[in-house]
Amino acid sequence: MGILNVTPDSFSDGGIYLDKKSAVQKGLQLIKDGADILDIGGESTRPGSHPVTAEEEKRRILPVISEIRKKTDALISVDTTKSEVLKSALDAGADILNDISAMRFDPKILGLASKQDIPVIIMHMKGTPRSMQESPEYDNVIQEIKTFLKQRITDALTAGIKKNKIIIDPGIGFGKRLKDNLKIISNLSAFSELGFPILIGVSRKSFIGDLLNLSPEKRIEGTIASSLISILQGAHILRVHDVSSLKKAVIVAEAIMKEGVSNQFSEERGKDRVLHAG
Repeated sequence: MGILNVTPDSFSDGGIYLDKKSAVQKGLQLIKDGADILDIGGESTRPGSHPVTAEEEKRRILPVISEIRKKTDALISVDTTKSEVLKSALDAGADILNDISAMRFDPKILGLASKQDIPVIIMHMKGTPRSMQESPEYDNVIQEIKTFLKQRITDALTAGIKKNKIIIDPGIGFGKRLKDNLKIISNLSAFSELGFPILIGVSRKSFIGDLLNLSPEKRIEGTIASSLISILQGAHILRVHDVSSLKKAVIVAEAIMKEGVSNQFSEERGKDRVLHAG
């Protein structure tokens, strides 16, 4: 999943793709680089950010979604918490809802997603973007996130969203301390028990900056490392800024992993033949 922020204040690329032409060019380049999904957002959700109106959000993203849809059949997700924005984005050609609030901020969005029969991404966040990094605390971060996701999954199913349309996201950086982010990534397989595809967004996040003392645009190596470990731990979708670099890293990692599985299978078959021959 390639990230396209049409915002003036996103933490990594805010203000770069504000005009329609540059945003469309960037979106198409991300798809060319290997993105299977393009995630388009018109409201920054960085720590401390302020919300914008639905009208402003639509003004930013709708022309971009419409133009990109004319030029590609790639999946488009809209990064929003507002039902009004979602409806307009779907009309413009979007396919997926990526809601950082897990569909809590706008009570109408669950019903709309169900009626439109679209895939939804349910993410964990403690607080709101403006307050989430104000001393977040957990007794057991993995269990607390699992409990939250279970409840929101139940709410989604009750609202009529189909099970095969749900994707979960533990919310790296959204109301999490450095140690929480590291624990989530290293224990990501625990969320597989919920039975849904896992999306994870580690790209250029502050925990990488904390570890390496680097600004967002210089965090590519940390992003690759944490993304590959996330795959090993069961992630199905990576939400990233640097699609080309991550795609190459994933291709190599998956080839190695596939060979490992193949060798393990061959060894087991060999043992089985020996046992039967004996």
